[in-house]
Amino acid sequence: MKKSIIALVFTIIALSSCNMNENNPLLVVSGLPYEAPAFDKIQNSHYLPAFEQSIKEAKAEVDAIINNPEEPSFENTIVALEKSGQSFNNVQYIGFNLLEACTNDELQQIAEDVTPMITEFSMYVSLNEDLFARIKTVYEKRDSLGLNQEDMRLLTETYKSYERNGANLPKEKKEEFAKLSEEKSLAALKFSKNNLSATNAYILNITDESQLAGLPDYVIEGAAAEAKSRELQGWVFTLNQPSCYPFLKFSDVRELREQIWRAYNSQCINDDFDNNEVIHNIVDLSTKCANILGYETYADMALVDRMAKNKVKVNDFEAGLMADCLPYAKADVAELQAYANAHGFDDQLMSWDFSYWSEKLRTEKYAINDEILKPYFELSKVRDAAFDLANTLYGLSFTRRNDIPGYHPDVEVYEVKDGDRFMGLLYMDFFPRESKKSGAWATEFRGQEFRNGVEMRPFISMVTNFSKPTESTPALLTHDEVTTLLHEFGHCLHGLLAEGSYLSLTGTSVARDFVELPSQIMENWAFEPEWLKSFAKHYQTGEVLPTELIDKIIAAKNYHAGYDFVRQLQFGTVDMAWYSDPHGAPKASAVDFEHEVLANSSVLPLIEGIAMSPQFGHIFAGGYSAGYYSYKWAEVLEADAFSLFKEKGIFNKEVADSFRSNILSKGNLMDADELYRNFRGRDPRPEALLEKNGLK
Repeated sequence: MKKSIIALVFTIIALSSCNMNENNPLLVVSGLPYEAPAFDKIQNSHYLPAFEQSIKEAKAEVDAIINNPEEPSFENTIVALEKSGQSFNNVQYIGFNLLEACTNDELQQIAEDVTPMITEFSMYVSLNEDLFARIKTVYEKRDSLGLNQEDMRLLTETYKSYERNGANLPKEKKEEFAKLSEEKSLAALKFSKNNLSATNAYILNITDESQLAGLPDYVIEGAAAEAKSRELQGWVFTLNQPSCYPFLKFSDVRELREQIWRAYNSQCINDDFDNNEVIHNIVDLSTKCANILGYETYADMALVDRMAKNKVKVNDFEAGLMADCLPYAKADVAELQAYANAHGFDDQLMSWDFSYWSEKLRTEKYAINDEILKPYFELSKVRDAAFDLANTLYGLSFTRRNDIPGYHPDVEVYEVKDGDRFMGLLYMDFFPRESKKSGAWATEFRGQEFRNGVEMRPFISMVTNFSKPTESTPALLTHDEVTTLLHEFGHCLHGLLAEGSYLSLTGTSVARDFVELPSQIMENWAFEPEWLKSFAKHYQTGEVLPTELIDKIIAAKNYHAGYDFVRQLQFGTVDMAWYSDPHGAPKASAVDFEHEVLANSSVLPLIEGIAMSPQFGHIFAGGYSAGYYSYKWAEVLEADAFSLFKEKGIFNKEVADSFRSNILSKGNLMDADELYRNFRGRDPRPEALLEKNGLK
């Protein structure tokens, strides 16, 4: 009787758990159009049970592959493995994307709690001897299987991935590798949490109107709205880019420029959210993982499957560009120093002075600035123009779907079609808030693949931090923000136009130094008169952006290109320096280490206590570790690729079709350099980038 009661209790618990999972919106088909995520029903309490259940299911699917009594085959091993864990993918795609775009303390804690579970499962799969034995059996007879190109690519990439990630390690090394991987994942979460907390912790609250000197009306109005939202008097400036960047560019009050510049650039340095120890931990853990896998440094490991292949090639690439561009950068600074001195500035230019005086000289040289241009770039019009461009090039249409919920009231959801064919959903999240990290990015809630013979089209998300509308004006963009929108939209198109059978090979699942080509090439249209005139109208008067202003935008395109080029190269140099030492992280602090690395390339004085690394989420928590060079690498590709559009016509359908079929839709079906040659007919010309930037 006692045993029966206990059994009954466990049965009730099991049924309750089953019922809970059946009602969990993260684990069931939503019933919404296209099975879109039911963001309006997802609550924090759903995440932990969803992770637990989906990992349990995924593990059972992997075990079924391992225990299959049949001889290992492409279908029962490689394809079965590729198709396993679909529920788990759905849960983590939603959970970790919202952790970046719409987070809270509870969600951050959940992420920390589930990370060990995720790492344990990941290691169970990637380091499983029995599973790898089946994969290896299939791989070794690959030439006799009669596989098509896509299937052969999946088999090859699967085998290489397991081999590179430790499948051949002895048992004790596998356990060590798993432990280090978990610690690294938790450290990356802590890094991001500190970044967001530091950004939200600072405000500059101005109550004396005289301290607004030099600021345009749109900046003042935005700061007033920020103060009102916080129930404060006066004007509030934050470390979000739409707030602090214009302040640095326009404020006449040098002391306040210095204050907000220091606040921005000293985030997570010797404060309540210090990332110095976190950075060193991440680098040490990365190096140890690489060492276990037989690589001297983490950079050696990370670059194996990228276009650059090794750190020598990356370092030579960056050093060559730096040698070409550093003289131009120094000339830019010298010109600006002379200009500032001629206009009453009797001090040395510091970092908090550069944007201010650069904007004044730019305005004088080209009679153009953000205040003049912003009224022509209403966000909704720029968004629609990007949609129209995608329609012209690729035949896509975008329809707002108010019946499909976003994860925040700001989020807009669009149905994307090519003729009558559904291509995917696009979620667009434009404005800053305390729950969102800074910057701009694109990601996905679901990738493109086939499941049980049915195609799953992607759900793509685009996230930015543009200035909010105010009581009197709509959301208006700077021209730089127009290019940012096009950049991220390019990533979205890469995902939306994906074609293929296997999730791991489609969309943006390409080499890191190739993934920026589809995004960066889109930026070029921001400087094309025909495209600009198609939509850029003054939000009050309806006046089309005058030709003379477009000419000035183009003329100013390469203004201080040397300085900007060197600054971008410095990001890549710092990244490679962190991850290229066989001994791991240096003993020096992040500030001292970074200053040493940048000593020979800095064109402005290095400031004590200031460093980019503690806020450099791309390389410590964003997937660009030993990969930030990718932006410049891909710029070479896009400069060369867009030259074909310039030659044939910026809306040329033949070129667009070729770019779509050879680049955007192909994913990782073949090596990136081969994809590029199929589009361009040759390898890229490296000099195309310098020519484009006026540095040749």
